[in-house]
Amino acid sequence: MFRRFVLFLLLIISPSWAQERSQSGLELKAERAMVDEPVRAPKAMIASINELATDAGLAVLRKGGNAVDAAVAVAVALAVVHPEAGNLGGSGHMLIRMKDGRTAAIDYSGVAPAATRPDVSAKDLLVGYKAPVVPGTPAGLGMAHDKFGKLAWRDCLAPAYTLAAKGFPASLRIELILGLQVPVMKQFPESARIFLHGSDQPLKQGERLVEPELAATIARLQRYGWKEFYTGQTARLIAADMAAHGGWITEQDLRSYRAELHEAIRVNYRGYPILTIPPAASGGVALATALNVLNREPMPLGSEGSSMARHYQLEALRRGFETVRLMDGNLPAPPLEELVSQAYADKLAASILPDRATPVAAPTAAEPEGNETTDFSVVDAEGNIVTNTYTLSGFYGSQVVIKGTGVMLNNSMSVLSRTPGSKNSLSPGRRYITSLADTILLNPDGRPWAAFGSPGGGTIASTVLQVVDNLIDFKMSLRDAIEFPRVHYDSAKHLVQSEPGALVPDVAANLVAMGYTLDPKLRSQGDVDAVMIDPKSGWRIGCADGRRGGMAKGY
Repeated sequence: MFRRFVLFLLLIISPSWAQERSQSGLELKAERAMVDEPVRAPKAMIASINELATDAGLAVLRKGGNAVDAAVAVAVALAVVHPEAGNLGGSGHMLIRMKDGRTAAIDYSGVAPAATRPDVSAKDLLVGYKAPVVPGTPAGLGMAHDKFGKLAWRDCLAPAYTLAAKGFPASLRIELILGLQVPVMKQFPESARIFLHGSDQPLKQGERLVEPELAATIARLQRYGWKEFYTGQTARLIAADMAAHGGWITEQDLRSYRAELHEAIRVNYRGYPILTIPPAASGGVALATALNVLNREPMPLGSEGSSMARHYQLEALRRGFETVRLMDGNLPAPPLEELVSQAYADKLAASILPDRATPVAAPTAAEPEGNETTDFSVVDAEGNIVTNTYTLSGFYGSQVVIKGTGVMLNNSMSVLSRTPGSKNSLSPGRRYITSLADTILLNPDGRPWAAFGSPGGGTIASTVLQVVDNLIDFKMSLRDAIEFPRVHYDSAKHLVQSEPGALVPDVAANLVAMGYTLDPKLRSQGDVDAVMIDPKSGWRIGCADGRRGGMAKGY
């Protein structure tokens, strides 16, 4: 960190260093000096939170697969090596842009079981057999592969099978997060056997984790296809374990589950077409609205992190979140096309003042949503590009590993609302609303440029917007755009939250004077794993966010 700080100072105070001046008098010129170099490769790139999962995707690409095939490989591998969030027993969204211009937003959000009752306790929806929604991940990955995949399905799952069957060394993150989970996980024997040595002692970094039951489940999916999860032995094992412990998911719930295929939301920011995901994710709507609002405001190069830039970012995000509340509320809302239009944002932005925060109403209650999600992104040699975010909701979801499967189930029932009439209500068949905001940036001429998402629950749109802003307005390199400190507007508490360094003292004082309330507790926000195509050279660029660790690799 100290090295980077010194480098940053040198880049600011020394134009010759910043521009790499030669003895000849020639110099490398850029709109903005780079602080930290991202990973570069000539043909393909993958960024994810775990190096083993990144390697799984690269193996599939090298075998002749495309970006969608690699995304399937990374997702299933993360279910093995990143069990706090990687999953087969959860749900998510995938955004795809193929080389021929076809796009797809795949919604594989979970669905509340038919037996769902609103009178269950909040505790039972947080941990245990009543906490899971019907998982969507296998169906979402299967839909993506069926429509866009190139390599055989079984080959896409082969790296994950090997990792589960032969084992891998537990990471430091596995050790640290399991240490937090002991009080809730130890009551579930199957989960405790796999992750807590059968008692209350978490796996330690470097211990080999072998998961034969999960390997057997992956092998069944390889042999019979993704539908096996919903109609085969895996489905029967899930239903039997649920019935034995008072859970709600049945074989009929599993047979009835469907992923959904949608068109992406498309907005234009400073001439750059931007694709993001539509409902049932609300994060894409918040992001699209906020970008449209920010489109109207000046964000000159060099103003990053300033009082002005933070003010306009916060005001744009506030209006994005207000649009989501309107969309999810009890009253009729305008159609989606209107909510994400520039004309609608222009009306919202009319109340923004250059030197004052918009007055706020009383704080409102917010529905809980776990931050323990993970994203990954892939670009292949042909120019197909994919970004995916999926989740178990909380760390290790419900804490329940289904006996005989090795599959950890989510606790996404806890995200559903107890508010009567809510569009995210706790009711049978409800497809729950998430804050995910997978995003693909195109160049002004329509060529693919970058793809990324983020975990972070309600902060996801804030994180993604700032990375977009950093890339387009502030001309940052991919790594600089991701590592730059972030802020978030908590629209329920009307509180500005920030990372260390995001609000330096004079900026913080200016925002308070403008009428903002700042949260004194600093936090880490998001974890962006991104890929990019260099518009000039065509080389692939990648960055795995340093906030939670990870690895970007290419070839």
